[in-house]
Amino acid sequence: MTHPNDALFESGKSLPIIASCEHFAGSEKLIGKAMQMQQKLGPVFDITCDCEDGAETGKEVEHAEMIVRMVNSDANRYDMAGTRIHDYTHPDWKQDVDILVPGAGEKLAYITIPKTEAYENTLEMVEYIQARAKESGIEREIPVHVLVETHGALRDVNKLATLPWLQVLDFGLMDFVSGYQGAIPAINMRSPGQFEHKLIARAKTELAQAALSN
Repeated sequence: MTHPNDALFESGKSLPIIASCEHFAGSEKLIGKAMQMQQKLGPVFDITCDCEDGAETGKEVEHAEMIVRMVNSDANRYDMAGTRIHDYTHPDWKQDVDILVPGAGEKLAYITIPKTEAYENTLEMVEYIQARAKESGIEREIPVHVLVETHGALRDVNKLATLPWLQVLDFGLMDFVSGYQGAIPAINMRSPGQFEHKLIARAKTELAQAALSN
C-alpha cells in the first residue's frame, strides 16, 4: 500500500497559520482588557483595535494614536493585535493609515478593510497602505484582511482574493444580512440560520472557494 503522503502532491502555496478567533475592541479600556485576557490564555486569538466603530466623531486622530500606543506597548505580548480602519467612503481612512502605518507598522498583525464595495476601491486602499509602508521604511508586508459584507464585495470576491498583501477574507454576517433589507430575516444572524439559510450559505461558499483557490 502507498501512503497518501507519497501518492498525493502539494499544489500552490501553503495556507497561512492564523488564529481561529478574532476579538474586536474599540476603546483603550477594552483593548487593554483584551490584551490582559490574551496574556492569561496565551496566543489563541487576535485582537482587532477598531477605528471604524471605536473612534468618536471628531476624535479620530486621538483614537488612531491610542491604537499605535497600545500596539507598541508591552501589553501586546504576542504581537497579535491588528486594526480595522474606516471604510473607503469615510473621509478619514487615509488619515488612519497615515497614523497607524508609520506608528505601528512594524508590529501590526494586520489591517482590516471594512465594508468593501468593489475590487478597484479596495486595491486603491491596499496600494495606499503599501506606499505609506515604503515611505516609512517598513520592509515587511503588513497582512491585509478584507471584510466581505456587501453585495459588491461578494460580486468581486474572486478578484478581491488576488489583492497584494491579502491574508484573510472575512465574512461580515450582520452587514451582509442587513443589506438584504428584510429578504433574509434577522433571525438568521444567529444559529442555525447563519449556517443554513441558502443565501448566507451561498455567500460563505463563494468566499471560501475564492480564498482557497488563491
